[in-house]
Amino acid sequence: MASVTFQGKELQLEGQLPKVGDNAPDFVLTSNSLEPVTLKDFTGKTIAIVTVPSLDTPVCDVEARHFNEEAAKLSDNVRIVVVSRDLPFAQARWCGAANIRNVQTLSDYLERDFGKRYGVAIEKLGLLARAIFVVDAKGILTYGQLVPEVTHEPDYAAAIEAIKKAAK
Repeated sequence: MASVTFQGKELQLEGQLPKVGDNAPDFVLTSNSLEPVTLKDFTGKTIAIVTVPSLDTPVCDVEARHFNEEAAKLSDNVRIVVVSRDLPFAQARWCGAANIRNVQTLSDYLERDFGKRYGVAIEKLGLLARAIFVVDAKGILTYGQLVPEVTHEPDYAAAIEAIKKAAK
């Protein structure tokens, strides 16, 4: 099992981080309209899955806004989703207040299975660790980045490069 730190305190993650080169684990997440969303819904597209602890925190807010800006510059064959355990209603409120139009927010609040399938569940806090996974149009995981300290931002440049490479 992997671990991350939160303000320097080590926290164990539940589940197993998927390996680059493997098929991406399927999932069931909940959309802002309370509809189930699975990996299959993105078949034929490159998908970047950005996991954050909560959109209502400063670092997550900055990160989601950054990916929203980047998403506007990417191909129509690319989707960026931001996944948290925030309630879908809170995600929708946040998207409206932040004018988010280019990324989709999805919630792991109901099934609470995504975090374990992707090895980013911080069950002690009921949150997801900060990570980025890129899945190509064939469903293969081509990139993974687990941010070691939850309060830090990810390596945006590496993630965007990985998204562009997977979309070619």
